[in-house]
Amino acid sequence: MIYSMTGFGRGEFSNEAFDVTLEIKSVNNRYCDIIIKMPKKLNVFEDRMKNKIKAKLSRGRIDVYVNLEEKAYDNYEVSANFEVLDKYVKVYKEIQSRYGIKDDLNLSMLTRVQEGIEVSYLERGEEDYWLAIEPAIDQAIDRIVAMRALEGEQLRGDILSKVANIKNTLSAIEVHTPRIVENYRAKTRERISDLLLDMKAEIDEMRLANEIAIYADKTNINEEIVRIYSHLEQIDTILTSTEPVGRKLDFLVQELNREINTIGSKSPDIDISNLVIELKSDIEQIREQIQNIE
Repeated sequence: MIYSMTGFGRGEFSNEAFDVTLEIKSVNNRYCDIIIKMPKKLNVFEDRMKNKIKAKLSRGRIDVYVNLEEKAYDNYEVSANFEVLDKYVKVYKEIQSRYGIKDDLNLSMLTRVQEGIEVSYLERGEEDYWLAIEPAIDQAIDRIVAMRALEGEQLRGDILSKVANIKNTLSAIEVHTPRIVENYRAKTRERISDLLLDMKAEIDEMRLANEIAIYADKTNINEEIVRIYSHLEQIDTILTSTEPVGRKLDFLVQELNREINTIGSKSPDIDISNLVIELKSDIEQIREQIQNIE
């Protein structure tokens, strides 16, 4: 299975302490370039997150967006400071006794005492954050991999259709190839005959045969055709690989272009020249598709 480098995945996770939303977007890139945008307090997890992503995605410009909301009601405790309150109550009673005040001490008075009620915030441990982030990033990675696999399968089908077109065009070129030498032989013989007609001389068949042999060698494209077929078979094989194949395919397309250009430069036949243009068109479309493959 091949994978596209374009995809999107979203992961979410919630517990009693956090709400986490994490998104991963990827586009084409020669290397694996991961950019993570998240709250500063989560920077400690950057390497962990990158390692998880690299384990599943080998190429592409990968942007990661992390949003973490901390639930405030979960990270503090409220308690009474009885040491302070006891001292206030003692002073209140001393004042009542000294001045004969009849008002009773009540809860409202005590809750207004400074430092009588304490609020303490709980420090979250590093792993508490990671336990919320990890499920979200795992979910996002699984979803982006699934999307890249789906698009990769579509790319594979399109490339295989272009490979089939190239094979058909090559077959047509093979049909035209034998007549190149025959046409040259006939034209050369006719031209020489016209030149020798007034001289009442005969054609030197040996020299003509040598000339035809040299021309046949210069215009022979059988080796190029064989190599193109070989490259196409390699493409078929690579497209069934489970490993990243983008770079291998890119190399093969360069080799295909080289062989096709050689055919175009060797062959003087107009029909073959037109077929070479069709080959180049299909190769260019394959090259464009390969730019999207991991």
